[in-house]
Amino acid sequence: MKDLICKLEKNEALEKAEWVRLIAGQTPELSAFLFKKARCQAQKYYGNRIYTRGLIEFSNYCKNDCYYCGIRRSNRTCERYRLTREQILACAEEGWQAGFRTFVLQGGEDPAATDEWLAGVVGNLKAAHPGCAVTLSVGERSQESYERLRAAGADRYLLRHETATAAHYRQLHPAAMTLQRRMACLSALREAGFAVGAGFMVGSPFQTTERLAADLAFIQEFR
Repeated sequence: MKDLICKLEKNEALEKAEWVRLIAGQTPELSAFLFKKARCQAQKYYGNRIYTRGLIEFSNYCKNDCYYCGIRRSNRTCERYRLTREQILACAEEGWQAGFRTFVLQGGEDPAATDEWLAGVVGNLKAAHPGCAVTLSVGERSQESYERLRAAGADRYLLRHETATAAHYRQLHPAAMTLQRRMACLSALREAGFAVGAGFMVGSPFQTTERLAADLAFIQEFR
């Protein structure tokens, strides 16, 4: 098992069957060995520097009904809110004064967050704080939408794939949502010029060792 970890360190990749073995064979000793290797990699590229992001949750309205999510549209007990453009910019100003240089605008898939509105917020934020980085996390949108937001000045985009196994995806989402669509959005984001972050949930319902291994294999392929 330690040989697998050393192989991962050297090649930055494992076969799916090897991912399965590594996850299934986890022990406190192996975890300590793995974490030591991971710290060496982090220090190699980042030293002892810490990078902070100012996260602005601007809306918890969402048109989707993902079964696991607290802001899904069918949750009638969720107290909904939307920040105005002015409130978002005020949050960013406070963050800028505190030393933040990266801002993440995150929300549910809120129909009120149109391309025009969101592009305007991004443009205003970048104009007010030259040199800052803006990351968006606002879900599935069209290729044209991603291109417009990129042109407005957004630098990065976070879109979790959530699970790389189609059958698992169907267990977590209503029929209107598909893994194929989610993966297409990730590709569209890269084509639009974004630095793209995917991601999956650890401990989600119906998750198995094999499904976790598939997630790691996908991230390895997607880079």
